[in-house]
Amino acid sequence: MDIQLYIIHVVPFILIVYFAFVLFMHPAGKVVLASIIGGLLMAVINMLGDLAAYYAAIWHYTASGLVLHLPLPFYLTQWLIYGGLAYLLIWRLWGGRWRGLAIFILVGTPLIGFGRDLLNTLVTHSSFLDWNSPLAGPLDFLLWVIMFYAGYALFRRLAPEPEKAEE
Repeated sequence: MDIQLYIIHVVPFILIVYFAFVLFMHPAGKVVLASIIGGLLMAVINMLGDLAAYYAAIWHYTASGLVLHLPLPFYLTQWLIYGGLAYLLIWRLWGGRWRGLAIFILVGTPLIGFGRDLLNTLVTHSSFLDWNSPLAGPLDFLLWVIMFYAGYALFRRLAPEPEKAEE
Protein backbone atom coordinates (compact mmCIF):
# COMPACT_ATOMS: atom_id res chain seq x y z
CA MET A 1 0.00 0.00 0.00
CA ASP A 2 2.87 2.42 0.75
CA ILE A 3 4.25 2.19 -2.77
CA GLN A 4 0.80 2.67 -4.32
CA LEU A 5 0.23 5.84 -2.30
CA TYR A 6 3.65 7.10 -3.35
CA ILE A 7 2.80 6.48 -7.01
CA ILE A 8 -0.52 8.29 -6.69
CA HIS A 9 0.63 11.29 -4.66
CA VAL A 10 4.34 11.86 -5.31
CA VAL A 11 5.16 10.60 -8.80
CA PRO A 12 2.93 13.15 -10.61
CA PHE A 13 4.53 15.95 -8.57
CA ILE A 14 8.06 14.76 -9.50
CA LEU A 15 7.13 14.67 -13.19
CA ILE A 16 5.53 18.12 -13.06
CA VAL A 17 8.55 19.67 -11.32
CA TYR A 18 11.06 18.14 -13.76
CA PHE A 19 9.15 19.11 -16.90
CA ALA A 20 8.35 22.59 -15.54
CA PHE A 21 12.08 23.22 -15.18
CA VAL A 22 12.68 21.85 -18.67
CA LEU A 23 10.03 24.17 -20.10
CA PHE A 24 11.38 27.15 -18.16
CA MET A 25 15.05 26.54 -19.08
CA HIS A 26 14.49 25.69 -22.77
CA PRO A 27 17.50 23.38 -23.10
CA ALA A 28 18.24 21.67 -26.39
CA GLY A 29 16.81 18.20 -26.92
CA LYS A 30 20.28 16.65 -26.60
CA VAL A 31 20.68 18.23 -23.17
CA VAL A 32 17.30 16.96 -21.94
CA LEU A 33 18.12 13.48 -23.23
CA ALA A 34 21.55 13.63 -21.57
CA SER A 35 19.97 14.64 -18.26
CA ILE A 36 17.48 11.79 -18.49
CA ILE A 37 20.21 9.27 -19.33
CA GLY A 38 22.56 10.59 -16.60
CA GLY A 39 19.74 10.52 -14.05
CA LEU A 40 18.80 7.01 -15.13
CA LEU A 41 22.38 5.85 -14.54
CA MET A 42 22.20 7.43 -11.09
CA ALA A 43 18.95 5.61 -10.31
CA VAL A 44 20.27 2.26 -11.58
CA ILE A 45 23.43 2.56 -9.47
CA ASN A 46 21.23 3.41 -6.49
CA MET A 47 19.08 0.32 -7.11
CA LEU A 48 22.12 -1.92 -7.39
CA GLY A 49 23.61 -0.41 -4.23
CA ASP A 50 20.36 -0.87 -2.32
CA LEU A 51 20.06 -4.46 -3.53
CA ALA A 52 23.65 -5.24 -2.53
CA ALA A 53 23.08 -3.59 0.86
CA TYR A 54 19.95 -5.68 1.38
CA TYR A 55 21.74 -8.96 0.66
CA ALA A 56 24.71 -7.90 2.82
CA ALA A 57 22.27 -7.02 5.65
CA ILE A 58 23.50 -3.42 5.79
CA TRP A 59 20.14 -1.73 5.16
CA HIS A 60 16.70 -2.57 3.85
CA TYR A 61 13.36 -0.98 3.01
CA THR A 62 10.27 -1.61 5.12
CA ALA A 63 7.55 -0.30 2.77
CA SER A 64 4.81 -2.59 1.52
CA GLY A 65 4.72 -3.31 -2.20
CA LEU A 66 8.45 -3.80 -2.75
CA VAL A 67 9.67 -5.51 -5.91
CA LEU A 68 12.79 -7.64 -5.34
CA HIS A 69 13.13 -5.86 -1.96
CA LEU A 70 13.32 -2.48 -3.75
CA PRO A 71 10.85 0.43 -3.76
CA LEU A 72 11.05 0.99 -7.52
CA PRO A 73 8.96 4.20 -7.71
CA PHE A 74 11.23 5.83 -5.11
CA TYR A 75 14.07 5.83 -7.65
CA LEU A 76 12.17 8.28 -9.85
CA THR A 77 13.32 11.01 -7.44
CA GLN A 78 16.98 10.10 -8.02
CA TRP A 79 16.38 9.80 -11.74
CA LEU A 80 14.61 13.10 -12.40
CA ILE A 81 15.25 15.40 -9.41
CA TYR A 82 18.61 14.54 -7.78
CA GLY A 83 19.96 13.45 -11.16
CA GLY A 84 18.30 15.00 -14.19
CA LEU A 85 17.22 18.33 -12.71
CA ALA A 86 20.47 18.88 -10.81
CA TYR A 87 22.48 18.13 -13.96
CA LEU A 88 20.36 20.57 -16.00
CA LEU A 89 20.82 23.31 -13.41
CA ILE A 90 24.59 22.77 -13.23
CA TRP A 91 24.77 22.79 -17.04
CA ARG A 92 22.78 26.04 -17.32
CA LEU A 93 24.50 27.92 -14.48
CA TRP A 94 28.11 26.82 -15.01
CA GLY A 95 29.21 29.35 -17.62
CA GLY A 96 27.62 32.50 -16.24
CA ARG A 97 27.75 34.65 -13.16
CA TRP A 98 25.89 31.95 -11.20
CA ARG A 99 28.83 29.54 -11.35
CA GLY A 100 29.03 29.52 -7.54
CA LEU A 101 25.47 28.22 -7.36
CA ALA A 102 26.35 25.53 -9.92
CA ILE A 103 29.30 24.46 -7.75
CA PHE A 104 27.03 24.44 -4.70
CA ILE A 105 24.57 22.14 -6.54
CA LEU A 106 27.44 19.96 -7.76
CA VAL A 107 28.84 19.49 -4.26
CA GLY A 108 25.62 19.83 -2.28
CA THR A 109 23.35 17.35 -4.05
CA PRO A 110 25.05 14.18 -2.77
CA LEU A 111 25.41 15.79 0.67
CA ILE A 112 21.72 16.67 0.77
CA GLY A 113 20.74 13.17 -0.38
CA PHE A 114 22.89 11.54 2.28
CA GLY A 115 21.75 14.04 4.89
CA ARG A 116 18.13 13.20 4.10
CA ASP A 117 18.84 9.48 4.54
CA LEU A 118 20.73 10.12 7.78
CA LEU A 119 18.04 12.38 9.22
CA ASN A 120 15.18 10.06 8.27
CA THR A 121 16.76 6.86 9.54
CA LEU A 122 18.57 7.93 12.70
CA VAL A 123 16.81 11.04 13.95
CA THR A 124 13.16 11.08 12.91
CA HIS A 125 12.67 7.40 12.04
CA SER A 126 10.19 8.57 9.39
CA SER A 127 11.66 6.76 6.43
CA PHE A 128 11.03 3.39 4.89
CA LEU A 129 14.80 2.91 4.97
CA ASP A 130 16.16 0.96 7.94
CA TRP A 131 19.91 0.80 8.59
CA ASN A 132 20.99 -2.55 10.08
CA SER A 133 24.74 -2.04 10.41
CA PRO A 134 27.20 0.57 11.68
CA LEU A 135 28.62 0.54 8.15
CA ALA A 136 25.31 1.75 6.71
CA GLY A 137 26.07 5.47 7.14
CA PRO A 138 29.52 5.51 5.51
CA LEU A 139 28.39 3.15 2.73
CA ASP A 140 25.26 5.21 2.06
CA PHE A 141 27.43 8.34 1.77
CA LEU A 142 29.78 6.52 -0.59
CA LEU A 143 26.82 5.32 -2.66
CA TRP A 144 25.49 8.87 -2.99
CA VAL A 145 28.88 10.17 -4.13
CA ILE A 146 29.40 7.34 -6.64
CA MET A 147 25.92 7.43 -8.15
CA PHE A 148 25.70 11.24 -8.43
CA TYR A 149 29.11 11.76 -10.02
CA ALA A 150 28.82 8.72 -12.31
CA GLY A 151 25.56 10.11 -13.65
CA TYR A 152 27.07 13.58 -13.94
CA ALA A 153 30.10 12.23 -15.83
CA LEU A 154 27.78 10.52 -18.32
CA PHE A 155 25.68 13.70 -18.60
CA ARG A 156 28.79 15.82 -19.31
CA ARG A 157 29.91 13.34 -21.95
CA LEU A 158 26.56 13.42 -23.75
CA ALA A 159 25.47 17.06 -23.32
CA PRO A 160 26.89 19.82 -25.52
CA GLU A 161 28.24 22.99 -23.93
CA PRO A 162 25.56 25.65 -23.31
CA GLU A 163 26.93 27.92 -26.05
CA LYS A 164 26.92 25.11 -28.62
CA ALA A 165 23.48 23.86 -27.60
CA GLU A 166 21.86 27.21 -28.43
CA GLU A 167 23.24 27.25 -31.99
